[in-house]
Amino acid sequence: MEHRIVVLGAGYTGAVAAGRLARRLHREDVSITLVNPEPDFVERVRLHQLAAGQDLRPRPFSEVFAGTGVEVKLAKVTAVDVDRKTVSLTTAAAANAAGPQELAYDTLVYALGSGWNDGGVPGAAEHAHEVSSRPGAQRLRERLAALDAGRPVVVVGGGLTGLEAATEIAEARPDLDVALAVRGGLGDWLSQKGRTHLRKVTDGLGITVHEHTTVAAVGADRVTTADGRTVPADVTVWTTGFAVHPIARATTLEVTDAGRIAVDATMRSLSHPDVYAVGDAATATGPGGRPLRMSCASGVPMAWQAADAIAARLAGTKVPTVPIRYFQQCISLGRREGLIQFVTADDRAVDKALTGRTAALYKELICKGAAWGITHPTAGMPGRRRRIAPQQTGTPARARTAA
Repeated sequence: MEHRIVVLGAGYTGAVAAGRLARRLHREDVSITLVNPEPDFVERVRLHQLAAGQDLRPRPFSEVFAGTGVEVKLAKVTAVDVDRKTVSLTTAAAANAAGPQELAYDTLVYALGSGWNDGGVPGAAEHAHEVSSRPGAQRLRERLAALDAGRPVVVVGGGLTGLEAATEIAEARPDLDVALAVRGGLGDWLSQKGRTHLRKVTDGLGITVHEHTTVAAVGADRVTTADGRTVPADVTVWTTGFAVHPIARATTLEVTDAGRIAVDATMRSLSHPDVYAVGDAATATGPGGRPLRMSCASGVPMAWQAADAIAARLAGTKVPTVPIRYFQQCISLGRREGLIQFVTADDRAVDKALTGRTAALYKELICKGAAWGITHPTAGMPGRRRRIAPQQTGTPARARTAA
């Protein structure tokens, strides 16, 4: 009787959690099923590159998890019943069947993540493009490729995603008229050095920056600001924030007003102890009692924490807790420029920042390292994996660890 672990979502956090669980637990004691609608890993932190015309390396899950004991199930999650401990799935085969499939679990890792958020702004859903998903980035890529020289592109949102999208597009297509609309000042959360470099790069790329500007409506060929101005836009790219997958809110899980699952320091649901939530889907507390922001920098250590806690509880050993903190914000500004803003543990900018080509190489190493960790799930596998305590499996008593 294996302990059934189901991981929903194979983005950075879900894939990391599945791989780490495979390293920590003995294969005879558990079954690990990773559910994802797409057959290969999507490097979300590079989707602005895809949109700007670059090709990304395919990373099929069939190769990533080969020989690890992790079963990859290609399906879309349609519902979760945390009281019956089942997940409803739709696969290509099931689409023509009587209804969705059901997958039962003993422990659930919820990592469905987030998607773009149009904020309810009129016209955004109909006319704007997004770079939070591969299909969205691909549609934007095709639209940009069809634009003639001199046509206007407006990126709305001055956070990390907006900065990366605007600079990547402007560098790849210097013939376009690229503008960036930000609610506050350009990079106003950065250090003085960071702001100065960001301004230098946007000026050098010819990006028009509309500061202290709120976009109130999006049309097919323009955006309208809250103060009534219109800015021409053959293409509008919307990057003002993310919204979590709605499935959690439809369950009996305790969630926040934003629909994120409430968890403890081990990423365990506060209402359902057999459910763990990681990444953008969860709201966890970081240094200073501040919520961790939606990011890969938060999600990966959350996945480590959840996997280690699950393994420890199943084995009946002490549950480790490692505080999650921040060290830097890494921003690519095209392929030749970058900005590494060093921060406090609770994510506030300090005076120190790395800029220019060195920062671009630094960011590239961070991205490659994150992808390598996904695609080598059993790298550094310990010589001894934990065996699950008898009461967790119903099998005869065993030693807690085995070769």
